[in-house]
Amino acid sequence: MIEEIIPSPEVEEALVTGRPVVALESTIITHGMPWPKNVETARAVEAVIREEGAVPATIAVIDGILRIGLASADLEDLAQASGVMKLSRADLAFAIAQRRTGSTTVAATMMAAHAAGISVFATGGIGGVHRGAETSFDISADLDELGRTPVCVVAAGPKALLDIPKTLEVLETRGVPVIAYGTDELPAFWSRGSGLVAPYRLDTAQEIARLISTRARFAGHGGILVANPVPEDAEIPADEMNRHIEAALKQASASGIRGKDVTPYVLSKILELTDGRSLETNIALVVNNARLAARIAVAAWAASIEG
Repeated sequence: MIEEIIPSPEVEEALVTGRPVVALESTIITHGMPWPKNVETARAVEAVIREEGAVPATIAVIDGILRIGLASADLEDLAQASGVMKLSRADLAFAIAQRRTGSTTVAATMMAAHAAGISVFATGGIGGVHRGAETSFDISADLDELGRTPVCVVAAGPKALLDIPKTLEVLETRGVPVIAYGTDELPAFWSRGSGLVAPYRLDTAQEIARLISTRARFAGHGGILVANPVPEDAEIPADEMNRHIEAALKQASASGIRGKDVTPYVLSKILELTDGRSLETNIALVVNNARLAARIAVAAWAASIEG
């Protein structure tokens, strides 16, 4: 293991003994939700993973150390910290080398999870091809990471502010299996449907665990995206969300927001436009994804024990 990677005692014991572990990103704590909802959600997500029989490993860089698993006090400190870097593939090694503190996006969390030996990761939604990318070339590093790093990512689909059809095309080009869980339609983060037929459908954690095991037999394989629809009682309908997204994107463009700053800016504007409903939906889908990820990790572990 890389010298600057330090697992928590709980995570280290789980990895040594072969118990199921689920990786968690930290950008949702520092850039995705306001205080104190961010730390409350982080703790709720970890609790759900433990309830399902797995060990949570929230990942972040703290003073140049890549921490795989955070104590409760660390979560609270990170949730209230200012000046925290937002780390994707291009930033992770820089933050470690410069002894900085940063939260990990989907791409950086996949890198860290794979380096630590963790194969299942729960998040909210993945990044992808931004609207207008044909002129801005704004495409998230999450897509390339999914194409190269063998980690199963459980998300509520691509973030709805993206160009979802183009995002799906890039994932196909990168050879990433996109699995809709229990539905034929690709979810769209706050909404259960995107209007797009999902490439594949699986209905149980055991089926997904079998896919992970089968894919691992091939050299140079990348990740798997499991798109898990937000619970029905927490959904915001797609037509309503699209109106809010369009308004927020127009404000971002008018304010000169670019690159990795677009998503947190738009999320904050949508929070205002929905009078807080988008945050409650975000919390519900993150917890839902964590539960499914834990079940997948446990199913994979059980299958390995059975031989």
